[in-house]
Amino acid sequence: MIGFGPVPSRRLGRSLGINNIPAKICSYSCIYCQLGNTIRVSVERQSFYPSHFVFEEIRKKVEEVKRKGETVDYLTFVPDGEPTLDINLGKEIELLKDLGIKIAIITNGSLIYRDDVKDDLAKADLVSLKVDAITEDVWRKIDRPADLLKHEEILNGMLEFARRFDNTLITETMFVAGINDSEKEIEDIAKFLGKLAPNKAYIATPTRPPAEDWVKPIDERAANLAYQVFGKQIGMERVEYLMGYEGNEFASANTIEETLLSITAVHPMREEAVKKLLDESKVGDWSIVERLIDERKLIELDYEGHKFYMKKLPGRT
Repeated sequence: MIGFGPVPSRRLGRSLGINNIPAKICSYSCIYCQLGNTIRVSVERQSFYPSHFVFEEIRKKVEEVKRKGETVDYLTFVPDGEPTLDINLGKEIELLKDLGIKIAIITNGSLIYRDDVKDDLAKADLVSLKVDAITEDVWRKIDRPADLLKHEEILNGMLEFARRFDNTLITETMFVAGINDSEKEIEDIAKFLGKLAPNKAYIATPTRPPAEDWVKPIDERAANLAYQVFGKQIGMERVEYLMGYEGNEFASANTIEETLLSITAVHPMREEAVKKLLDESKVGDWSIVERLIDERKLIELDYEGHKFYMKKLPGRT
C-alpha cells in the first residue's frame, strides 16, 4: 500500500504516510529499528514505482480522507526503507504539490552528500534528518550503515543542505543505552546540532520492540542530560522528547495530573515551573507530584543544582 493514514503526529499534525520504498530496503540497518533488520542494504538510487502511480495512489487516498470529513496537514514520505533511495522522489514531490498539502520527508540523511538528493529534499516543506552519532565508530554501531557510506561526507552534506534549505528542518536522535548515551557523544551531537541549527531537535529512545533484542532504552537521567545539553546549543524551546507519548496534548488535558504528565512527556520541568503550574491550577498541591512519583509515572532528576521532573519513560523498569 502506497498511502496510509492519516495518523496523528506531534511533529506533523495529521500525517498521511507515503510508502515509496518496498520493505525493507535501506542504506542503514539500525539496531533499534521497529521494522526489524534491513532485508537489502543499498545506497543505489533506483525507480521502485512510477511517479504517476505514486501520485494517483495518494490523490485517491486524499479524496477518500476528505469524503470522511477528515483533514491532512502533511503528506509524509515515511516508508519501510530510506525514502531518498527512490530516484523519482523529486518528481513525485512536484506532482503531489498540486494537491495543495504540505510535504514532509523523514530521512536518515545517509545520501544527503549527493547533490541530486539535496535537490530533491529541497522541494519539501519539512525535512527530518537522523543524527544518532558524531563519532564514527558509534555511528557504525548504532546505525550499521552500508559499507560505502562515509560519515564525514554525510555530516558535511547535512550542513550544506541546512544552509540552503529555507523551509522547516528538524532532527531526530535515537539514544540507545550503552551505545550513544555517553556524556561525550551527547556533547558532540549537541555541538553539531548547534551548527545545523534545526527548527526543532527531537530526542528519542526505543519504546517498541527493536531489531536487536539486546537494545535497551536510555534512562531518564540520560534523557534529561541530552535535553539540557542540546538546549544550550540550539535553545531549550527547540528541543523536545519524542518517546512514545500517547496521551492528550497538555492544552486539552482534563486534569492537573494529565497536564503535568503531558508537558513532562515533551520536556522536563524545573521544580519552580511545576509549583507555578500547581498554583495557577488552583486544584492541586505538591502532594500530586509526590503521588505521581510513588505511582512511578513521574521521576525527579537533578541537573546543575536544580530539580527537574519528567514523565517516566515507557519500557524502563
